[in-house]
Amino acid sequence: MLTRVSVLDQLAMQLRDAEFPLTDNWQAVDDWFRPWAAQPGLRQALRRHVRTLQPEPALTVASKSRETTTHFAWCLLDRPEDPFSFWLHEYKPQQDWRHGYADSVHNHRYHFCTTILRGNYVHERYDAELDPGTGLISSATLRQRTVCLVGASGSLQADEFHRIPTAAEDAMTFLVKSRAVRESSLSYDPATRISHRHVPVEVRLGDLARRI
Repeated sequence: MLTRVSVLDQLAMQLRDAEFPLTDNWQAVDDWFRPWAAQPGLRQALRRHVRTLQPEPALTVASKSRETTTHFAWCLLDRPEDPFSFWLHEYKPQQDWRHGYADSVHNHRYHFCTTILRGNYVHERYDAELDPGTGLISSATLRQRTVCLVGASGSLQADEFHRIPTAAEDAMTFLVKSRAVRESSLSYDPATRISHRHVPVEVRLGDLARRI
């Protein structure tokens, strides 16, 4: 009997079979991701996956997901042994956005590939100048501004800076993220010209005892 392989399993199997560390060649991951993301019926297949989650997997998704200032980040797959994770980003209505990291100019601790399943957003890429003393962003110059529609795919590496200033109310994206390649990320507010370094709580744990 033939067993039907889900769309998530298709991508996961390809990534697990890679003969190199994914973080060392994220361009290859992007080359695999784009045709996978372009397959007909992807949104419907992901909807079916979520609808048919059994209670225990559904609890895992809920426990690993989180809310940001601009969207809900739903964790569809995140196994410790995998060098990647799968996410859905469900954007909030624009009036519910809170000013913060997600709509600032920022980078990430990880590489990722993404595709738009529903709606659209404006995506901006920036060249950032770093202060040699603090390592924070001293200025950011807009390099590219694109209106990304349903079906658009792209990738971003951890040393690249971007911003999503606006998104349609029903915008939703799928992402594959690498494991972290750096301990912190940076953000920059073009209006105030203030930059921040963001260190996740799990990284700070190792130094917690000293701070008590």
